Amino acid sequence: MFRVMVEVTMRKSRLLHLVFTVFVLLSFVNGGRAGMTSKFIRSEWPSIDIPLDNEAFAVPKGHNAPQQVHITQGDYDGKAVIISWVTPHEPGLSKVWYGTSQNKYDFTAEGKVTNYTFHKYKSGYIHQCLVDGLEYDTKYYYKIGSGDSSREFWFQTPPKVDPDASYKFGIIGDLGQTFNSLSTLEHYMHGEGQTVLFVGDLSYADRYQFNDVGIRWDSWGRFVERSAAYQPWIWSAGNHEIEFMPYMEEVIPFKSYLYRYPTPYLASKSSNPLWYAIRRASAHIIVLSSYSPFVKYTPQWVWLRDELKKVDREKTPWLIVLMHVPMYNSNEAHFMEGESMRSVFESWFIHYKVDVVFAGHVHAYERSYRVSNINYNISSGDRYPVSDKSAPVYITVGDGGNQEGLAGRFRDPQPDYSAFREASYGHSTLEIKNRSHAIYHWNRNDDGKKVPTDSFVLHNQYWGNNLRRRKLKKHNLRGAGGLATTR
Repeated sequence: MFRVMVEVTMRKSRLLHLVFTVFVLLSFVNGGRAGMTSKFIRSEWPSIDIPLDNEAFAVPKGHNAPQQVHITQGDYDGKAVIISWVTPHEPGLSKVWYGTSQNKYDFTAEGKVTNYTFHKYKSGYIHQCLVDGLEYDTKYYYKIGSGDSSREFWFQTPPKVDPDASYKFGIIGDLGQTFNSLSTLEHYMHGEGQTVLFVGDLSYADRYQFNDVGIRWDSWGRFVERSAAYQPWIWSAGNHEIEFMPYMEEVIPFKSYLYRYPTPYLASKSSNPLWYAIRRASAHIIVLSSYSPFVKYTPQWVWLRDELKKVDREKTPWLIVLMHVPMYNSNEAHFMEGESMRSVFESWFIHYKVDVVFAGHVHAYERSYRVSNINYNISSGDRYPVSDKSAPVYITVGDGGNQEGLAGRFRDPQPDYSAFREASYGHSTLEIKNRSHAIYHWNRNDDGKKVPTDSFVLHNQYWGNNLRRRKLKKHNLRGAGGLATTR
């Protein structure tokens, strides 16, 4: 009898141990609340800018050859691009030759040219050319410049706007032009990203003085050309684009940025190039400015209110927001700087079921759970963020590699809203599979290899939790096994 009782007790003990183990394992899935702070220590290169004579900033051969070539989307739905470049010595031709066959250009487009001064620096001649009327899902070759100094590139247009169009975005922020920046850029280029969503702080040229400010904008343009000339970079502005330098008699915010990096803001009826929207494949992407007024009735507030009403989740189920300053951040660096913007816009993000919000600014990586803090007010209500299935996932990707270095001091204990965080350099990818699922990766740049460190399956807020999803044919996600799930 005693032996039987011992065996029963041992079985109960093993069962309790199994239940506890399962509970612990489940707590690490996003449905739980067990956030993780990575213990990985990045062995980084010195956070100093690459010397100007480095091959990363190579000037193309030929007299007045076009340089700093980059493209972005040029319209609302992805059938146009804006091609930009600089000629250093004289205007030359502001024309683009393009076609669907290499070395055969059936079409031309005329652009505009301008330049500007910054203190005693005078920019080269900045060309911007809208190429529109393109076909979806088509590879185009284009040529700029003339004679022996001409240069040739190519780009791929997105598939037509469709709820099940698959597409892969890269997300990069706070890049700069250090050797760590080069590591991030090269790691991204070794993947299969089709368009970069850039969350602000481009060149960090504002950390220089006098003529070197403009020179470092030029070097950064040549630095990112290896990617930006071949696929669109969707730009958002950060604090290092402001360039507010009264000691240099320069007090025009965003001057260099606005001259060099155009956006298709007019296509979404925006009144300012710092905030705008585009549709690309199955995604509706909204870009916001963290350094423009966003309280009630200001231009950005009015525009965003109207733009959110235009989002059609039947056509573009994925609703993505880009901004520079994160709304949820548990790093000591820039802690709660996004609070004023959160208090105004977060309720809209909940109401319209935004899928994911990407930000930069903090030089580390962090991902949140689906949480909101919209119930708090000064007299009653929840004082802290709470779990909210209608909320977006907030992701900070300010880890591109700039000269300010990493933000390694996270707040302790880790807040309940924080799912994963690590102070390393890297970039993210969001691979949309169909209207209901996407696969997300954060890739740490570790010892010359692209290491996927934080990964999960993202369920669409509209279709993933909608009854009409049951009427769809099943969409199988191959190769997604073992990933955590974010609903």
